[in-house]
Amino acid sequence: MYFIVLSAKDRENIALKRFSLISPVLNGQVENQKEYFEAQCVKPIDMPYYGPKVYSPKTLMSWLNDYRRGGLEALKPGYRADKGKSRKVSPEIMDKIREKRAQMPRITSILLYEELVREKVILPEKLSQATFYRFLAANPELAAGKDPENSEEKVLKRFSRQWVNELWQTDIMFGPYLRVGKSKKQTYLFALIDDASRLVTHAQFLFSQNFEAMRVVLKEAILKRGAPKMIYTDNGKVYRSGQFAMLCACLGCSLIHTEPFTPNSKGKIERFFHTVRQRFLTRLDPSRLKGIDELNLRFWQWLEEDYQRKTHSALKMSPLDFFMSQANQVTLFSCPALLEEYFLVRVTRKVNHDATLSVETILYETDQGLANSRVEVRYEPEWLSNPARVLLLYRDGQKVGEARQVNLHDNSKVKRKGPGRPPELSQHEQLKAVNQLKSHASNLPVPAISFANLKNKQKPESLKQGGDS
Repeated sequence: MYFIVLSAKDRENIALKRFSLISPVLNGQVENQKEYFEAQCVKPIDMPYYGPKVYSPKTLMSWLNDYRRGGLEALKPGYRADKGKSRKVSPEIMDKIREKRAQMPRITSILLYEELVREKVILPEKLSQATFYRFLAANPELAAGKDPENSEEKVLKRFSRQWVNELWQTDIMFGPYLRVGKSKKQTYLFALIDDASRLVTHAQFLFSQNFEAMRVVLKEAILKRGAPKMIYTDNGKVYRSGQFAMLCACLGCSLIHTEPFTPNSKGKIERFFHTVRQRFLTRLDPSRLKGIDELNLRFWQWLEEDYQRKTHSALKMSPLDFFMSQANQVTLFSCPALLEEYFLVRVTRKVNHDATLSVETILYETDQGLANSRVEVRYEPEWLSNPARVLLLYRDGQKVGEARQVNLHDNSKVKRKGPGRPPELSQHEQLKAVNQLKSHASNLPVPAISFANLKNKQKPESLKQGGDS
């Protein structure tokens, strides 16, 4: 039989998908909310876990109200009432679906369903489209083929946003090699550029190209220039991570990915990288640099004095002047502490029966009440190198505790109580107990026959008197 379980990851992915549908309304990108929702519901929406599914505009409106009331956590669906129960896709139907997919690999999911209904392999009253879509979603090898109606090549046109912080473009460029010790390491330039003003909100050279590195650059950009309404990225692994999607959703920022194999769609950030190579890197001698800090200092000086203040041919003014001319459009983050929380790294961990968990091979311990449960751990990477720093534990968006690094040396001195084990007594309590036992023993009657006397070949007084008589 076929089983479906709505996991925590499924619920998170569904919430992110729902947010992507309502975020244009939240960010003021649509003029008519009703028309936008109706347009989104014309075709089935490919929802994580459920697959393609038809929704009504009223449903999307309810998601919008849920987000405004409870944030991203309110967009997560509840756990299924039939969790763990068998589905209606029998092994025989599964085999027929696989055979039909092998015969017609390019037809869409709905056409595949209609073909199976026409051949009476599937009865609609017993196997609905929703159940069929969930089965396909759980079996990626049976995914729908390319839709011939939408296969024509799209025409790419130049575009530019009217207001600053409406849209940021981001990408990564390979930087120069720097000597670190006896070897050389590759650097990577992370950059974020405002689409309207061409202002680089922040850019920085780093030694890695992962989510942690990108997180540092995005955080600096928001602190300096405010939060954007949308971020436009390619389909690289860094920008496809669930951590990045969750971060953007918490910030109320729409995450938009380019179409595959369309590098020209991010022309502004690519043009900036071309300028960096021509006007900055050509004048730099990496062998004379003392480290990546010096590289960034020189780069930031060039960025502020040259690029940001140089007249742009399309704008007829400098990127900085254009950005400042719309300063009223900039929304700075009102709560720095909340921003710090949004940017924490998040990982899910299972708390062991002894209330311990591992993060980056480091063992942590927490309250015994969280044992044998799954929690979300939030932290800054540098916290792991500080044994005194605690990590934050969350469940369903609510903080439930903290985790501290385990000190094995100190734990070896702790006297633990186990089931059936008597409590440890102090020296005074032990002496008091011994005296009580002695006092109790002195009040016991003397036995008529003493085995100790027999062993020493001595008769008790009562037997001696009886013998004499």
